[in-house]
Amino acid sequence: MFASTIYKSSLRDFSIIVRHCMYRYFFAGMFFIICCLSAPKAQTKLWVSPFGKNSNSGTAARPFADLSYALRKAREIRRMAGEKFKGDILIILKGGVYSLQEPVFIRPEDSGTDSSSTLIEAAADELPVLSGGVNIINWKLVEHLLVGMPQDALGKVWVAELPMYGAELLDFRQLYVNGKKAVRAKDTKQGQMNRILSWDHKAETCWIPRVDVATADAGGMEMFIQQWWATAVLRIKSLYHRGDSTRLSFEQPESRIQAEHPWPAPWISRETGNSAFYLSNSVHFLNDVGEWYLDKKNRKIYYLPREGENLAEATVVAPFLETLVNIQGTIDRPVAYVSFKGIAFQYSTWLRPSKMGHVPHQSGMYMLDAYKLDSPGTKAKKTLENQAWVGRPPAVVAVNYAVHVNFDACAFQHLGSTGLDYGKGTNHNRVSGNLFKDIAGTGIQAGTYSEEAQEVHIPYLPKDERELCSDLQISNNLLTGIANEDWGAVGIGAGYVKNIRIEHNDLSELSYIGISVGWGWTKTINAMKDNRVVGNKIRRYGKHLYDVSGIYTLSAQPGSLISSNDIDSIYKAPYPHDPKHWFYLYTDEGSSFITVKDNWTPAVKFLQNANGPGNVWINNGPSVSTTIKLKAGLEPAFRHLLRYRLAPDPDWKINQIADP
Repeated sequence: MFASTIYKSSLRDFSIIVRHCMYRYFFAGMFFIICCLSAPKAQTKLWVSPFGKNSNSGTAARPFADLSYALRKAREIRRMAGEKFKGDILIILKGGVYSLQEPVFIRPEDSGTDSSSTLIEAAADELPVLSGGVNIINWKLVEHLLVGMPQDALGKVWVAELPMYGAELLDFRQLYVNGKKAVRAKDTKQGQMNRILSWDHKAETCWIPRVDVATADAGGMEMFIQQWWATAVLRIKSLYHRGDSTRLSFEQPESRIQAEHPWPAPWISRETGNSAFYLSNSVHFLNDVGEWYLDKKNRKIYYLPREGENLAEATVVAPFLETLVNIQGTIDRPVAYVSFKGIAFQYSTWLRPSKMGHVPHQSGMYMLDAYKLDSPGTKAKKTLENQAWVGRPPAVVAVNYAVHVNFDACAFQHLGSTGLDYGKGTNHNRVSGNLFKDIAGTGIQAGTYSEEAQEVHIPYLPKDERELCSDLQISNNLLTGIANEDWGAVGIGAGYVKNIRIEHNDLSELSYIGISVGWGWTKTINAMKDNRVVGNKIRRYGKHLYDVSGIYTLSAQPGSLISSNDIDSIYKAPYPHDPKHWFYLYTDEGSSFITVKDNWTPAVKFLQNANGPGNVWINNGPSVSTTIKLKAGLEPAFRHLLRYRLAPDPDWKINQIADP
């Protein structure tokens, strides 16, 4: 049932990454299996293979089958030896797909020390893939026209039975055919959307142009709506047709939250057009190649192949797990000295939108509750009118309460939510030389945002500073095709962070912001300080949403620096709420004590909105030295990653502006 293969192009591409990066990250020479635990800096090697057995001894000839089992053995080695153990433990993953049925859990007992690390690495010139996907097999052509299916789809649509996982039916929101993401069947062509007619916040309903779907067929349908700097996914409860219009009502809790929250809300404008939207997941919409429809009621999945795809031979993968690796310590016993090198993390999902809808606040953080105050004003801000409490989307690799936990030369691909997330209590960690590609949400996320119990405008300043995310280095990573479903997510997002270094990354093909640092909308001194965003290259951002910039900040961040970045080529989004509301640099509400200097942009189009004191702007724009521009982005040792950057979308134009 679970995936055991991966499409050949992905294996070939990432094996090239591994070969290049191993030259930088693998130590040359032979490694020795040791029995004498007192030998200084020796390495104990544990081998793992998709074709191994956990009853094996863990040697290269007789490898284990599971990473989790190898971690267990490493844990026992350290426990039995105690303080006598001095060498590193090297867990070597041979190439192939490791189909996970649960997340790999790394806990304090898996920790190493500064002289005895736990290293999880790819075998030389091989590609190990940790996969959260399930293979969908036994496809057949649909022989009879289904009720509601477009007439011209007959003879072209394929069907497969949905597998069961225990007593549960497999559910998912993404599908990949030969490694390429398919599209959930929707009522518009690719790149096109319709416009809402009106929104009734009191009745919690929306009028749209008439959609020819029977009222009895509303089950399972969703509305995807674009509103200002975020989108929303709303499960449709009912349809009501009247003339040339259709009224939608929605399931709870998203119906109430969508109706009550003021920012961002549906956009209504005669000048620029109302909010854009499309409907999805109905057999009525299965009319374009590359589209699929999930019929959970009848346990079927339908797919309309692209040219050249043969479902009888194709590898079709549905993501099953939300998180593949969970690194979780405690505030007093953090996970320490565990590193990953050369590992691919692929195929994750996120099912909350299918169960509770998805109404984001900003940067992909979803609202648990939100409403407009009857009388504006709080102690901290006299004009504040909105209140919101948010949750945090899951990540394919989640790290909390961990120190010296590093990711080098890895790949994060085909993901249904966040890629890599360093949350609470994480410090002195490194993310370097990795590929982040084809990700539905944020690529790399760091720091605490608002706790679920804390209103988003209340500054975060914990009494115990060990809770903070600090001293994190994010450098020389390639991020491309990010936020391709949750358009309001970002390339690299940091909340309340201290002494973070975001340097020499290359970001492109972004639906919204490139790099976002800060949270809270407050001038009040908080946990943030001494952050650096330096030497990054950002291209082709703002593909779908505006109120946007290449680099964006929020709230007071004393001692922070934004410098020597190269920001260019913002897309001309087809349905923005305000076509002129885009920028290269943007210090937003409460941004304070930040130095912004020597950033190259093709024009002086910046925004300083409701900033606090202490900001310094020096020499930003097209007059910045070409030398700074050329040095931005990946440093020479990492530029082999550039071959994996997605090409510009030929259907999108680039904004042009003359420097005033």
